[in-house]
Amino acid sequence: MESGNEPSVSEPSEGLVVGVDSGGSGLRIALAEAASGTVLDSLASREPVRTGPGGISAAHFLEQVLPAVRTLRERAAPDSPVARPVLAVAVGAAGMATLGDELRAELPGAFAAAWGVRRLALAADAVTAYAGALGQRPGAVVAGGTGMIALGTDLVSWRRADGWGHLLGDCGSGAWIGRAGLEAAMRAHDGRRGGSAALLARAEKLFGPVAGLPGALYPRTDRPAVLASFAPEVADCAGGDPVAADILVRAAEHVADAAEAVCPADPGALVALTGGLFRMGDPLLVPLRAALGERVPQARTVAPAGDPLAGAVILASALATGTLMLPEDPSLLRLFDDGTAEAATSAQVGSGAVTPDRAGTGHEDRT
Repeated sequence: MESGNEPSVSEPSEGLVVGVDSGGSGLRIALAEAASGTVLDSLASREPVRTGPGGISAAHFLEQVLPAVRTLRERAAPDSPVARPVLAVAVGAAGMATLGDELRAELPGAFAAAWGVRRLALAADAVTAYAGALGQRPGAVVAGGTGMIALGTDLVSWRRADGWGHLLGDCGSGAWIGRAGLEAAMRAHDGRRGGSAALLARAEKLFGPVAGLPGALYPRTDRPAVLASFAPEVADCAGGDPVAADILVRAAEHVADAAEAVCPADPGALVALTGGLFRMGDPLLVPLRAALGERVPQARTVAPAGDPLAGAVILASALATGTLMLPEDPSLLRLFDDGTAEAATSAQVGSGAVTPDRAGTGHEDRT
């Protein structure tokens, strides 16, 4: 590790911050100006952090992050890479709430020893997705891909909806749309009402004879991804097939339901949609805009300003400058100072917000 005996500073303008986005596809690390949050440089690793009996491996995480930050600091200041101290770090990770015990136990001390940094935020990936999309403003963010989760805040507490996996929820997600499309294909195969000949043809082109699909699909451990792979076929058929079009209308209603459940009631709230699900275009977005207009008329839908890595940088910069407004929460956003956990006294967790994030939901897995 690097020496922790680095010069201390009293002004954020003299320091740097680090943002980390960790998920199923690997790690991304950014070095930024503490005062402005301007990203100076970034690195990515395609190697996801391993999990073990203690959850997400802190040792494997540090093996990747510490050398990456060293490289970024050397690039930023080749002649004096440690002249500007790291003032704060923010880490957003898929599975942080349920699998983050090792990270919470070890990262504060490890970062203090490596860089002398005392301020740290450990967040669920849904929180960094929120911060990247909307910054520190009240509203709701729906992250949709293979799975689907919605997160909202009034800056006093967090609310969460769905993200329960393809068996119990993720309603309106890529996996949900794909499953509904394959069900319509099976109905057409059987001659039952509600079937779609167009989706049957697409299913057999993609998977082979559908009579063999249950035996091929059910044993797979990546069932959500396989189901989601059929979602684009549903979107492609929607223009000429009423069954496919109706599936996307129902998906849009589910997404809007989740947004309504978490969005603050106050006028001026913002709603942003992130993730690969919403790249389906008009077949999904047209009914979704209509459903959002009915469910959250007080809110304005906006394009997300940035991604989860940008959200981690926003959190780190806010910590360094003392301007953090997003609420602490035992499951969603934990703050550490001087190597110890800060009590999450500012957050009164609302219903739907006390449960953990789920790896692979929303922005990490994309349709």
